[in-house]
Amino acid sequence: MNHLFFEDTVYVSDKQTQAEVFEEVYTDLVEKKLVTKDFLTNLLEREAHYPTGLDLSPVSNALPNIAIPHTESTFVKATRIIPIKLKRELTFHNMISPESTISVSFLFMILNENGEAQAGMLAQIMDFINSVDNDALSAFFNLEDTSAIYQFLEQHFHTGDSV
Repeated sequence: MNHLFFEDTVYVSDKQTQAEVFEEVYTDLVEKKLVTKDFLTNLLEREAHYPTGLDLSPVSNALPNIAIPHTESTFVKATRIIPIKLKRELTFHNMISPESTISVSFLFMILNENGEAQAGMLAQIMDFINSVDNDALSAFFNLEDTSAIYQFLEQHFHTGDSV
């Protein structure tokens, strides 16, 4: 069983800026008591200083770029990955070379109340991207239905604790 994704925290956003998307998701996460009220401020600050955009062209040119925004565990009350499909591409700074920007159309926001697991969750996201067939992954990144996004992740995303 996959305990990183929950159907009630899968989002599709048509907001026009990074900050608007973050705020839209944050508002719901606060209502669900999954993050603290300081989460949004910290998320925005962290993204400004430690960008999370990831260029997927080395994996396949067919795939869109993604971002993996996250904050310190202090601002989080649960551990899960929040998938956010962006209906319009947004600019993120590149995690590998922060001075360059990339267009991103999907976010895997990490909520991690247990600080040291962060790198592991990042690795699991990369394993998912590298292990799923590129055509299937490409179709996944085009989904705009939260239930379909959730179902795909339930079927294809493998966590270390499930064999």
